[in-house]
Amino acid sequence: MNAAPHLGHALEYVQTDALARHRRLRGQDLRFLTGTDDNALKNVQAATAAGMEPAAFVATNAEHFKGLRTTLGLCYDDFIQTASDPRHRPGVERLWQRCAQAGDLYQRHYEGLYCVGCEQFYEESELTDGVCPEHKTAPERVSEENWFFRLSRYQDRLLELIESGELRIEPRQRRNEVLGFIQQGLQDFSVSRDAERAHNWGIPVPGDPSQVIYVWFDALGNYITALDYGGDRALYDHWWLGADERIHVIGKGILRFHAVYWPAMLLSAQEPLPSTVAVHDYLTVEGGKISKSLGNVIDPKALVERFGQDALRWWLLRDVPTLGEADFSLARLVERANQDLANGLGNLANRTFSMIHRYRDGAVPEAEWPAQAEALRGVRDGVAAAIDEALARFDFRAATGELWRVVDEANRLVDATKPWELAKAERDGAAPAALDGVLAALFAAVRAVTDELEPFLPELAAKVGEALGDGSRVPKPEPLFPRLELET
Repeated sequence: MNAAPHLGHALEYVQTDALARHRRLRGQDLRFLTGTDDNALKNVQAATAAGMEPAAFVATNAEHFKGLRTTLGLCYDDFIQTASDPRHRPGVERLWQRCAQAGDLYQRHYEGLYCVGCEQFYEESELTDGVCPEHKTAPERVSEENWFFRLSRYQDRLLELIESGELRIEPRQRRNEVLGFIQQGLQDFSVSRDAERAHNWGIPVPGDPSQVIYVWFDALGNYITALDYGGDRALYDHWWLGADERIHVIGKGILRFHAVYWPAMLLSAQEPLPSTVAVHDYLTVEGGKISKSLGNVIDPKALVERFGQDALRWWLLRDVPTLGEADFSLARLVERANQDLANGLGNLANRTFSMIHRYRDGAVPEAEWPAQAEALRGVRDGVAAAIDEALARFDFRAATGELWRVVDEANRLVDATKPWELAKAERDGAAPAALDGVLAALFAAVRAVTDELEPFLPELAAKVGEALGDGSRVPKPEPLFPRLELET
């Protein structure tokens, strides 16, 4: 919250939105939460640099994050701001007290190397050439009296939960990374900060106003405080206690907090754990990590204003792998949109509608598909299950690839059957069944793609769905996705 959102934030929002929309499409009941983690020292520093009070500073930035709902077409149910939402502090205090009752909080003096960017202490061995591996800055040495959480107490239990799959971490390489970290031996960690050093920004430690609760203990609690964990708990009982799944979607830089610290805190409080932690890698720009200091931050709102929501969502879902970083450029964004959306689905729908109008006066024929359409029938009939399987492992690139197999097969059917030649043969006396079958198959393919497209591209899916109507007639063809151009 020390700056406005960038393209990396858009990636996480769009991935989570696609998951939520897909599950709703399958009839599942869910609650989609996002928000802002406000109570960090780096937010205080950024506010000071901007000449603002921290509360006003984070509230201003929160509005930029909220604005992504419209910009990116998001369908979240709840947005929590941890500094100002009245649900948050009581919930964090309850979580703290539950951990204290379990005997897992104690005080001791501590001296260590602290990265403000990560809001995390580092051991010397964890640094890269003396700097934070995440932010490439030298941590500051901090010496103070803090409250600590007995993380070491939960080492064996965490190993058991992760190895058994009860706490699932995807992809597998990230699971192995967490297991390796735990197997090295877990150390108790500081869960408070000196209030004066924190400029009194944060939630005071219950019973000890000289300390504020560490931002990661505070921030991780948002998943349950947004469910009124500190209040009447009706939402908590339904959406956390009563849920079949509790899924977090996060970036790799905060994996340790979500897959080690957070589950241990919940074990201490005797509350259910998340069932899955889905981890994405970073985006890069021209090979470098997105960074304000490097001046390569890309504003997703500006991208959407220039190229449209569909183009940005599609690149994020179609080109970003489950493991390994994806390098962004405007040329790649435009190329992917033109290849798939303009030349692929847009061309398929336009050809199909044009031929139905030209040869059948806009009425969609009902006929047996030709033998050449068997490959299309196979991918069409299997596309829903294939997408389900890909998204079950959080592989968005594979899911969108399965969807585009239908588009590609349908376009191949046009090339193989040459409907214009079938129309000529029909005029020369051939039976209409051949052309009817091809047109019926193409229309069914466009329908199948549209039915599965909404989680990925809600705007384009609505536009194509309106054109498809009730399936009896199609409108006169119009470009559904015009080609994009880069300024020269």
